[in-house]
Amino acid sequence: MSYTLYGHPGSGSCIIELTLNEIGVDYQVNPVSLNDDSQRGAGYAAVNPQRKLPTLVTDIGETLTESAAILLTLEERHAAADLLPPVGSEERARALRWLLFVATEVYPIVEINDYPDRFTATDGVADATRELARKIWRKRLLVIENSINDGPYVLGTTFSMTDIYIAVVTRWAQQEEWRPYNVPKIENLTATVASREKLAPIWAQHFGAN
Repeated sequence: MSYTLYGHPGSGSCIIELTLNEIGVDYQVNPVSLNDDSQRGAGYAAVNPQRKLPTLVTDIGETLTESAAILLTLEERHAAADLLPPVGSEERARALRWLLFVATEVYPIVEINDYPDRFTATDGVADATRELARKIWRKRLLVIENSINDGPYVLGTTFSMTDIYIAVVTRWAQQEEWRPYNVPKIENLTATVASREKLAPIWAQHFGAN
């Protein structure tokens, strides 16, 4: 099986690209530039009507969207890659808990941070809206931070696709100065993910050398 991934460097598509490399499956990337809002054009809308990244298309023409749903589909179809612990296990439930927490409580804040004008009804309050989004972002990262015990991963020494998700999403919202002093466990998790043999080259392409 092979895949076509629509993406932009450092965006949500990075989560999927890293996971595809962890699996070891063939794929190609179709660039969709967020710098010039290409994702909002009619061409990309024909692929994904929501006009958001990522989109993953299978070699039989099946279109997958929503990053967490894509990950869960990949885990199901490539079980040998051990992206999650066994079905029914306590560890799997924990991994899914934090995967969905990041997907529903953290990931959506980036759109408010990046495009505050879309979320304001009054002119001149975009900066305040962005700062409020960043405060919420930081509070929710601290929830994840406090869930990590011995580490380096969210499941301790067991790697899962949840770690990829956390590592990428926590790079957003321009918190480079805040993170090292406030979420050191997340920073350690991210550094560990970024140094994995299959992931390091892709991480460097998106975020630079770790």
